[in-house]
Formats: sequence, C-alpha cells, structure tokens
Amino acid sequence: MSTVADFCRYFEAFTPSSLAADWDNVGLLLGERTTDVHRAITCLTVTPEVVAEAVDGLANLIVSHHPILFRGTKKLSGDSSEGRLLLPLLKAGIAVYSPHTAFDNATGGINDQLAATLGLTNVRPLRRHDAERRCKIVVFTPTEDVAAVSAAMFQAGAGVIGEYRECSFRLPGTGTFFGTEGTNPAVGEKGRRMEVPEERLEVICPERAVNAVIAAMRKAHRYEEPAFDVYPLKPLPGSNGEGRLGELPAEMSLELLAGKIKTDLRTGAVQLVGEPTKTVSRVAIACGAAGEFLKDAIKAKADVFLTGEMRFHDYLHAESEGLGLLLPGHYASERPAVENLAVRLAKDFPDVTVTASSREHDPVSWV
Repeated sequence: MSTVADFCRYFEAFTPSSLAADWDNVGLLLGERTTDVHRAITCLTVTPEVVAEAVDGLANLIVSHHPILFRGTKKLSGDSSEGRLLLPLLKAGIAVYSPHTAFDNATGGINDQLAATLGLTNVRPLRRHDAERRCKIVVFTPTEDVAAVSAAMFQAGAGVIGEYRECSFRLPGTGTFFGTEGTNPAVGEKGRRMEVPEERLEVICPERAVNAVIAAMRKAHRYEEPAFDVYPLKPLPGSNGEGRLGELPAEMSLELLAGKIKTDLRTGAVQLVGEPTKTVSRVAIACGAAGEFLKDAIKAKADVFLTGEMRFHDYLHAESEGLGLLLPGHYASERPAVENLAVRLAKDFPDVTVTASSREHDPVSWV
C-alpha cells in the first residue's frame, strides 16, 4: 500500500522543492508520512468544500496546489478560520501536500502545460535560474596517493560534471616543506627542507558538499597538514527557471489568441490589454498571480504575456511598453493542470484512487 511518504518522494522527484520560490511554503504541510493512502484528492486550494469532500469520501491525502497555513498562525482552534478549516482534516487523519511554485516551474508542470495548450515551440524559462553554485578544490598529494585521495573525494560528492562522474585534472610537480621540531612528516624528514614528487589534483564540487569533500580528502591524505585551495566559481545559467517563453506555431491577432485561451481553459472571459488586432508570435507565460514577471516578459521582448491576474497599474505599464496581456483568471490558469495531475497520479499510483476535487469551484463568476 502506498503511503504519504511515497507521495512525498514522488513529488520531490517530479516537483523538486529547489524549483520553488524562496518565499513559498511547499511540501508535506499536514499529516504523517506513515499514513497509508487509499484515496487522494487534487485541488487548487483547500476550501471548506474540499475538506468536506475529503472527509465524506474517506480520503487520506489532499494534494493542494496552494499551500495551507501560508501565513504564520499562532493558534488552531474552532475560534479561527484556519482552525475551522484544518481541524476536520486533523481529526480524520488526512494529510495535505502542496507543490505550489515547484509545480508551476517543473518540467511538465503548470507553465509547461499552458505552453503545450498554445502549441508553443522553442519553449524555455522566462526567468532562468543559475545552476547550483560550485567550487573547485585543488589539493597537492604524493604521486602514489593520488588514486586513494581522488577516490575519497569522488565518494564524498566531488568530480561530477553533467552526466560524467569522477572527473579530475592532475598535473605532476615538486612540493617543498620544512618540518619543525613539532612535526611528524609522513614523507621525508623534519628539520630540513624536503622536496617531494607530488601531483596537483583538481576537482569540481557542489558548494553544499565542500566540507564533506575536504573531510574525506584529509582522511585519505597521508600528510599531517595537506595543502589545498578552494576556489568559488561563478554560477552559470541553468536549464531550470520560472515561467515560460516560446513562439506560436503561426502568428495570430491578440484577439484570436484570447478566444483560443478562453476555449482551451474553459473560462467565462479573458481580460485583454492592448490592441486586439495586434499580431503576436512570442508568448510569455506565468500562471496564477504573476505580475512580478511583467518586467521579465518585457525584457524578453514578448508580444504578449499570459498570466492569471495582475494589478491595474501593471496593465498601464504593459500598455506603455507595447506588450499585450491576456488574463483568464487565477483559477482558470491553474485548475486544468490540477485535473491533469489527478490523472497522472492515478496512473503512477494504481493502488490509490485519485480524483480531482468535484466540489471546488472558481470563486469568480462572470455576469
């Protein structure tokens, strides 16, 4: 039987927390990892209707795109709205997992799905993240010890470049030292200057693993005081990022694109900012409430920016920059991906009944 822990591992692989915005609150937010999961519900937001559906349907897990307890709270009681929402879940032992912005930005996540709905080509991040910070560690070791020292450093996490492992560079040379009376040199003698055949060993290392790699090197190195350097490297542009940017398969008017989005996202209306007859090709995407990406869309020279909702003054800014806006609403920009997620989870967890919430609804009505 699948457990909450199995779902946590699944999401950490599919929607790694490293992809989430630094302000976000993602992961397992309620419940125990050891809980068996027979039934799960996906939803955009945990609302009283979703809670009642989960309790009535004997669900064990809710996968909610938006986090619960997004803001700090000091009490969970029936006197607060947060308590009234969450206490029934606690009593029923229902866990809540939220992938939020990690799901937005993941490969195959919400922004990718919106790009696929529009048939975009050459899709890439709208705001690219730097790759993981790395360092170069250089250590000088007796020639006969290079294999042992490098093996220890590789085992601790150094030497990975792309899909290649155990990468290093080695250069022979001569090391010198003078051991004082308080030393016990492993090579040569104390009290006089020694010259020893050594090799310069260079490896790349993730910044997070530097301490572990140095500790492993010291343990494998025969010297009392190994000579080594750690050089921080400038971060390189990574392959991951937030939002998406791509090209339509064929140019069309802003108005026609708005109509397509209205149909595909099943929304009552799409707000349009800009000249309806404007021809568009390059599309920027960021689901939800993503006005913060307006400057990225402008910088990328997009013709149109698709997001769920924005502020009025952002409309004016976009208009002044000649950037069209299409806003189908927060719910419409994200709910289809939540429904698709239920289908995906049902396939990948065949022993669990997974459905998208049937009681969740868009709080906005179009009149």
